[in-house]
Amino acid sequence: MLRPFRTLAKFSSSSKGAKIVFAAWIIVVVLLSALAPSAKEYEGNSGEGSIRGDTPSEIAEQVSKEQFPSNEGLTALLVFHRDDHITTQDREKITELSEWLASDAKPEHVSSALPYHQFPESVQDQMYSDDGTTLLFNLTLQEGIESGLANDTMEEIREKVKAVGLNDVQFEITGPAGITADTISLFRNADFVLMIATIALIFVILIVIYRSPLLAITPLIIAGIVYGVVDRILGIIGKNGWFAIDGQAVSIMLVLLFAVLTDYSLFVFSRYREELRKQSSKYQSMEEAMHHVSEPILFSGGTVFLAMMTLFVTIFQPYNHFAPVFSVAVIVILLAGLTLIPSVFALMGRKAFWPFVPKVEKESQTKVGIWEKVSKLVMKRPALLAGSLLIVFLIGAFNFTSINYSFNLLKSFPEDISSRQGFELLEKHYPAGQLAPVTMILESDKEVEVDSVFLGKIAELVKELGQQKGIDSVSPQLSADMDELPRNFLAESNKSVRLQHVLGDNPYDLAALDTVQDLRDLEKDIIKNYDFSKVHIAGQTAQQLDVKQMNERDMIVLFSLVTVLLTVMLGFQTKSVLMPILMMGTILLSYFASMGFGWWIFKHWLGLEAISYRLPVYTFVFMVALGIDYNIMLVSRIREEAKIHPWKVAVGRGVALTGGVISSAGIILAATFAVLMTQPLQELFLFGFTMAMGILLDTFIIRGIFMPSILILTHKKESSVQSEIQA
Repeated sequence: MLRPFRTLAKFSSSSKGAKIVFAAWIIVVVLLSALAPSAKEYEGNSGEGSIRGDTPSEIAEQVSKEQFPSNEGLTALLVFHRDDHITTQDREKITELSEWLASDAKPEHVSSALPYHQFPESVQDQMYSDDGTTLLFNLTLQEGIESGLANDTMEEIREKVKAVGLNDVQFEITGPAGITADTISLFRNADFVLMIATIALIFVILIVIYRSPLLAITPLIIAGIVYGVVDRILGIIGKNGWFAIDGQAVSIMLVLLFAVLTDYSLFVFSRYREELRKQSSKYQSMEEAMHHVSEPILFSGGTVFLAMMTLFVTIFQPYNHFAPVFSVAVIVILLAGLTLIPSVFALMGRKAFWPFVPKVEKESQTKVGIWEKVSKLVMKRPALLAGSLLIVFLIGAFNFTSINYSFNLLKSFPEDISSRQGFELLEKHYPAGQLAPVTMILESDKEVEVDSVFLGKIAELVKELGQQKGIDSVSPQLSADMDELPRNFLAESNKSVRLQHVLGDNPYDLAALDTVQDLRDLEKDIIKNYDFSKVHIAGQTAQQLDVKQMNERDMIVLFSLVTVLLTVMLGFQTKSVLMPILMMGTILLSYFASMGFGWWIFKHWLGLEAISYRLPVYTFVFMVALGIDYNIMLVSRIREEAKIHPWKVAVGRGVALTGGVISSAGIILAATFAVLMTQPLQELFLFGFTMAMGILLDTFIIRGIFMPSILILTHKKESSVQSEIQA
């Protein structure tokens, strides 16, 4: 299985092959740049729905569109606030704004707005908060408009608010439309900033570690070439509609691409430098280096690829839409690791290491560094080290069970962002549920007869629903003797009625999700007691409840599948049963410990009450897949050394010989993920921090001390191990 890849790596290392491979990469990237579109042209933000579109909230939304058709889309909540009291002059200017929103001069994509200017003063008074400091004014955008247009529309409204003279009033836009607009503004030009920060950081770290300008710049040039290929391939995929191209996935992929290619470059040129000290030919040195490095690179890339492919089995859109972006990227990265990297360094030869050019040495000289000392300590005290670290890791893993998860996207926004400030004003002065009311649609198999009996039954149901825990109010308020039905209450088909619920809690909090679940549990009773055939619940809170359930399902599937597949993959690489279990076990322990320690820091140092529900999944996929890379590199070198040394000595030499390069690679990978901490979204900050901490833990503790200690303790019978390795 390895022979074709080793042959490819060997060809890329030869005098003729290196030139052909390098030229081929340049030709491909030039042609793709000229002929194929960029992924940026087809990027989008994944919604929070199912890839199948069959969750209860999605079905409810579809029924709502069929039974109550309209061209209305996202709702924007305009919040006006003055600390003391909204004045008469303020109300006149708000009236002017309302008239504008009802006129032909309003923004093109506004579908409808509350006709504040048409209401008598007594009705207007009811719209203000009890203390008279705040007004909630809602409008809806046209259905299906792009996020960018939603953002432009919000900006038009802000400009009009300034134009009418409401400068002394705090004005914020929240609700689904406000959140969408703020998301766009937050990440405008974010990819460019992220790329520059990543490149600059990697360059500085490489200069500090290796003190060679060529060694610092070459991996970045290689990564730039590979990024050009990946970007255009994703553009082709997006253009043909084969898969969705998620914008956030592309941003994180950019970080991953530069970090992993830099790591592979370190693995290659570190072994290359070792071989250049043994022989004069730069091409033969690279062939020998790739003979040893190609296998760990192949299995390293293979484990990452398998981990990314498992995302295709998820049903939650943001998870599923990460799969094509990262799968394509990993394939190209792996191909570059086996071809482009060796060809570039082979062509550069010894000059790549200037000013510290390696020379042929008659006798190999071993420098006693920190990892030489660590290896001796591991060989001397494996039981003490393994036992002590195991206790520490278990403490962190135990803390994982206490993590609280948030489904409130607003809590991830910066505190000064408009949609968050607007909602916090609503929380103080209105029922929090007004941010996103919950809609209940009652379906009947036949047309309902609207008479006093029917209206009386619905009024009774409204009263019963209003008494449910977590419900602040239910509308419309009906009576048996009503002469005119409320607007949007009865469907055109006369087969459905619509009720609106305002929750008492934040519509994104867990308490609100529990309330919606309670409403769903009432379906059988409602059908039985009120002669309806189906009950549907739509709205943001119902959607978040489905997100919670999809997330729980995907976590179980992903964690199980990734663990099994990667363990099997490691079994092929090590040709062992015990070793892949140990490797996977240590990396899982590292993951749960990192999450547990991270949660302790977030809770006690940052004062967070909960973290994003997405964090465990994203962190698991990347930390496990990338963390195994270093174990693969270590175990590969141990297996190589075990052919000529006793097992304990081989483990010690493996730690000493790979310590420097793996430490450097780990620092670079951790630092590049830490760049995500500069992003404005709390979710990305926490992801970047957790990944950086977990990678450093893997690099220095798991790979450097814990794993080698375990290998020594579990492989005491050297003869049996030797035979297992030779098999």
